[in-house]
Amino acid sequence: MSWILFTFLAAFSQSWRNAFQSRLSQRINVVGVTLARFIWAWPLALLYLITLYHFEPAPIPVVTVESTLYVLGAAIIQIVATALMVVLFKQKNYAIGAGLAKSEAPVSAFLGVLFFGTSLSVIGWGGVFVGAIAVFLLSCRNGIRSISLSTALLGLACSTSFALASLWIRQASLSLHLPFPHRAAWVLFLVISLQTIMLTIYLALRDQQTLRDMFARPKLVVMTSLASFIGSFGWFSAMSLEAVPYVKTLGQVEVFFTMLISVFWLKEKVKVRDVTALVLIAVAAILVMWQ
Repeated sequence: MSWILFTFLAAFSQSWRNAFQSRLSQRINVVGVTLARFIWAWPLALLYLITLYHFEPAPIPVVTVESTLYVLGAAIIQIVATALMVVLFKQKNYAIGAGLAKSEAPVSAFLGVLFFGTSLSVIGWGGVFVGAIAVFLLSCRNGIRSISLSTALLGLACSTSFALASLWIRQASLSLHLPFPHRAAWVLFLVISLQTIMLTIYLALRDQQTLRDMFARPKLVVMTSLASFIGSFGWFSAMSLEAVPYVKTLGQVEVFFTMLISVFWLKEKVKVRDVTALVLIAVAAILVMWQ
């Protein structure tokens, strides 16, 4: 049941990463905030990989066309997903943006079953369904009319992108044919490194001012990267061990941490509807853990 512990670690770290990115989005454009997630995370991923091989030697993976496509696809679509998340933060408040993006759990379930050979139990589907209701309540705090069609579509695009990234990350990990946790460590390092290279080159050629703005706020950028690395370490490890829909449904406990951050750090209010959603998320978490 190690995947449960990894998922809780990922959810806790991701809630802080989202909070840091929300703050950064007030001062830096979308591409800069997205790069902040990766720019200092890749050296940590490399350090983790080297340390892992030092204490637990394993073969070097054989890179195939299949694994390359999965890694490249995951790196690109996760950049898109993160950028869409930042745009959501700019349209609505922090908690609603995170709530809309968390619908990736049911999306990953449907995509996984249709295209990736994922198999879910009846109890597992129940957990995914209950989690989806919770996300709906979080996304419609003031009623469904409180969310515009453009915001709803943006949230769906964001969650779909995150879901695809997660599914491709799992496929990349399985395609390396290495023991756990080495396969997860390699995918983590490769994906984050590619993302850093692509975004840094883009900004160096097209928007050097954003790079200067980022280095002018080193503390917030470093905290974003650190929280992102810990979160990615948890997600990549959990998804190497368990099906993505289960991991992402349990990962909705992130909403609990998000609300605590929203109340005590970002000074936002929590309503009765949010408490109801939390109860449903707890039920969903129990169902996927016991499936």
